[in-house]
Amino acid sequence: MPRILITGMSGAGKTTLLEELARRGHRTVETDVDGWESAVGRWDEQRMAELLDRHEDIVIAGTVENQGRFYDRFHAVVLLSAPVDVLLERVRTRTRNPYGKTEAQQQEIRRYVVEVEPLLRHGADRELDGRRPVSDLADEIETLRAIP
Repeated sequence: MPRILITGMSGAGKTTLLEELARRGHRTVETDVDGWESAVGRWDEQRMAELLDRHEDIVIAGTVENQGRFYDRFHAVVLLSAPVDVLLERVRTRTRNPYGKTEAQQQEIRRYVVEVEPLLRHGADRELDGRRPVSDLADEIETLRAIP
């Protein structure tokens, strides 16, 4: 089965989607936790390369500056997106991740939607609307995984 990268802005629903895929029995890695990212927002390239060398069947979620260096290692790069008002409401109300609670962080998210999301869109093979039910999004990811 192929490797899939799910990327997008904070609050788009990457973690929720990854949790649903894990619940369905898929191998997943959330790169916002467990030391995958450096303090400057980049993946540990050696660690990521080793992970991809070991697993041909994996779904990874994250958004970092150097993710494009790995795009050729993925069967598909999926951008999960949502309008900025939805992103901000989600980060304000989530309980497991403190990012997005302050006005400065919310301004940063607004800026990233303008400056970073278009770059993610350009590099993505597919864009999914993060407002859709998570079960529908997981079904679509599973469809991508089934393509040889």
